[in-house]
Parts: sequence; structure tokens; C-alpha cells
Amino acid sequence: MSDVEIILSAFPRIYFACRPRQVTDPVDGKVLSFHQATVLSHLDLLDPTMVGELAGHLGVTASTMSLNLSRLEEGGYVTRQRDPEDRRVMNVCLTEAGERVRLARNTLDPDRVDRMIDGLDPVRRRTALSGLAYLAEAADGLVRRGQEHVSGLTS
Repeated sequence: MSDVEIILSAFPRIYFACRPRQVTDPVDGKVLSFHQATVLSHLDLLDPTMVGELAGHLGVTASTMSLNLSRLEEGGYVTRQRDPEDRRVMNVCLTEAGERVRLARNTLDPDRVDRMIDGLDPVRRRTALSGLAYLAEAADGLVRRGQEHVSGLTS
């Protein structure tokens, strides 16, 4: 297996084992699904996002996104308003509560990560953490060099 194949195989397995299942609002303790928190992670406090654009980016239908946004709006995490220049378009922004949850969301659940690495013997743990640190440094260098779009894809 090539080095690239090893990383492509390992990363999804680590992510699946350690991904959070929910996110807790740090102020009021409300629990949101990880999917709801993911929607929030694609929004901004000041710069509105078109609902249709958000749905397309997340790979869901506009009606599915509308349902999710209704729940988030009821919870006080987003606001929706018609676009003043095109009344057919609905825009969505985070509220302060939505920003709080967006910032509280982690890609990996710290408790699950702790349990995963706790299962390694000390030598393997040190080796794994060193290797991960080296990969993170290489990722930082890739971003600094502007190589994040090498494949022609943008996020």
C-alpha cells in the first residue's frame, strides 16, 4: 500500500471512530445533533448565505435544508430573511447563540480520541503522536504554499 493509500485508509477510520455525535451549547446546555452543528459551521454572523446554496453545498434538497433551518431558527441559532434584491431568495445568518455552538463544535470528540490513544502502548502512542504532528506540519506548509486547490476542487 502506498503512503497516500495508508493516509486515505486511516483518516476516515479515525474520523468515524472519534467523530462527535452531538454538540452542546456551552451557555444553555441545549444539545444539537452533529448534523445541525455542521449546518451552523457553514454560516456566518454577518455575511448571509442563500438557503439554496447552502443546501447544494451540503448535498441535500432545499426542502430538507428548510426543515433543518426551521428547527435551528426555533432554537434561536439562525435567522432567515428574504433577500432585499430578489424576494424569491431566502438568506440565513447565525445568531450569537449559533456562533457559540459553531465555535464549540469539534471535528473529533476529545473523549473518544483519549480512549483511542489510551489503547496504545507508550512507544506506539509516542510514535503515532509524533507522526501526526509531522503530518500537521506538512499540512500547514501545503496551505502556506497555496496548494490546497491542487486537485482543482475548492471547499
